[in-house]
This record gives sequence, C-alpha cells and structure tokens, in this order.
Amino acid sequence: MLNRIRNWICPDLAIDLGTANTVIAVRGEGITIDEPSVVALQKGTRRVLGKGTAVGKLAKQMLGRTPDSITAVRPLKDGVITDFELCESMLSYFIQKARYQSYGLRPRVVIAVPGNITPVEKRAVFNSAERAGAGRVYLIEESKAASIGAGLPISEPIASMICDIGGGTTEVAILSLADIVASNSIRIAGDELDEAIVDYLKQHFSLKIGIQTAEKMKIEIGSAFPLAQELSTEVNGLDTISNIPRKAVITSEEIREAVKAPLESILKCIKSVIEQCKPELISDLADTGLVLAGGGSLLRGIDELFSEQLGIPVRVTKDPLTTVARGTAICLEHISQWKESLDSGVGQV
Repeated sequence: MLNRIRNWICPDLAIDLGTANTVIAVRGEGITIDEPSVVALQKGTRRVLGKGTAVGKLAKQMLGRTPDSITAVRPLKDGVITDFELCESMLSYFIQKARYQSYGLRPRVVIAVPGNITPVEKRAVFNSAERAGAGRVYLIEESKAASIGAGLPISEPIASMICDIGGGTTEVAILSLADIVASNSIRIAGDELDEAIVDYLKQHFSLKIGIQTAEKMKIEIGSAFPLAQELSTEVNGLDTISNIPRKAVITSEEIREAVKAPLESILKCIKSVIEQCKPELISDLADTGLVLAGGGSLLRGIDELFSEQLGIPVRVTKDPLTTVARGTAICLEHISQWKESLDSGVGQV
C-alpha cells in the first residue's frame, strides 16, 4: 500500500539515455519523454538558454544554425557522457518534465547503458542521474533491455538474438535462460552512417553538408540493399572548390555506397557474437533469427542485407526507436524479478 502511494506521488522512471535521443517512461504511464539529447548554451558560458529550457527538440533545431552567441551541443558521444555538467542539466530538465509533483521525494530510476562502458563511465551515469534528481539508480545493459522490449522469449532455453543500432553504439547479444550468453558492443552506429554520408559527398561531389542534412538524406533516400525503384533527392551544400553554395542530385545508390563501410563493421560485430556461441545455440538462430532495434534499423533494406550476409531470418521490431525504453520500463515494473540483472553501483569506482 505504501509503495502504491509513493509511486502515485513520485513515480519511478525508466530512462534510455541515448547519444541521439533520451526516452523516458514513467512507471504505470508508459513513455512520456522522447527528445533529442541536445542542450543549447550561451557561447563561452555553461548557462543553458531559456532559463534551462533550451533542451531536447528546441535545442536540436539550433544544431548547425546558431549565431556566434549560441552553441548547441550533445552531452553524450558513442553512448557515454562526455560533458557531466550538461548531462546533469539535461537529465534534470527531462526528469522534471516527465514526472509531476514529487513532494520532495526522489524517484527510483533504471537507466539503459551500452554493454562496453567502463566502471568509470558507469560511475559518471550514476553521479549524473543522482545529481539530476534521481533517488536509487540502477543500470541495465541496452542489449538486454532491447530484447525485453522486443518481446523476445529470453527466459526460455533457446537462443534469442538482438542487435540494437542506436545513435552512438551498436549492441549485439544472444540471450538464453534470462541471461546474456554472448555479446559485443561497438561505437559505430547511426552517427557514423551520417558522418559517412558527409565524407562521401565531400570526396565525390566536392560538396560540404552538415550532419543534420546527412541524417535527412539517410531517412529520405538511404538504403542498405538495392531497391525495386531507386530514389533521388536534391541537396544544398557548399562547393569546397569555389566556396559558393550549390545544389546536387544524390541517388539512393550513392547513399548506399557511402554507408557501406560502417554497415560492414556492424555485420562484423554480429558475426563475432555468433562465433562466441555453442553449436546448439547457433542452430536455434536458423529458426529464431536476428531482431533489429534502434533508429539505425529503420534504414531501408537493412534487414534484407543482414539476412543475405548472415544466412538467418532478420526482422525489425515494432517501433524500434523506443524498444530499449520499453524494455527498461518492464524491468522497472518488475524490479524484484529483474534485480539480479541490474547494476546498483555497489563496488563501482
């Protein structure tokens, strides 16, 4: 009874603290926050604009478009915190926005983190969350949270394989009997796909574009596998030779060539996880296959490419952008059941 009253007054939170987006689910209510992990500052200071409200969607609109007096930054890179102070400000804003009146109570928080972060990086997450207003903080590996959010039968004695392609990291894991059997995490994901497009246009078209433009092109015409009808779009940029603005027509074939190298790195990561497994579990994958989650899985034809290269069924989970947050929320709802899978920070550096 007391727990129900406390949760009504100060509901616990599940947080997917991502490089590109931060997604927060409130216990008993579902996802209430889904915003870019971006903060806008007065240049030369540590002061967040708009009395601390220039965070998330508003701040992302400023990326690459700010005057000299304003700078828009991301407090995380490759899935880890690079600016502790700004991360605290961002988390504090999102936590206050996600929950209602707390009457001085601090919510319990479960945060999804990359599988390859160091003890020091874990401690940074604990400290940032606590200073942002969280009470007891628990961490869960993103791959496990994603598999739970995707509804995979990870408690059964069969292999379930997940690949979560986020903004900063790609998390791959095979799970069985509610635990991770084999896993790998690389800091190559959606951001690297965008950067690869920027580099490709600079090298092959002498055209300089921003990351925001590259991301838009990836969404509009990008593909990992040949399309039945190839696409094209017109892009504006700066000619690197004449230093004047110009336009160019870019095709989906060219974007596919641009992102080929980072996709090969992700495939190599997946294959390395499969190689770690025992033959019995590998044989399960012929039937259960691979499930893709995260924003990177929305790239057209990525499931077809991976299926062709791996020789197993591949599918994209429903609503891949919120899969990790949904899985983290399920752990929060049943925290006593999943407590052994969570890191409470005891014994951390």
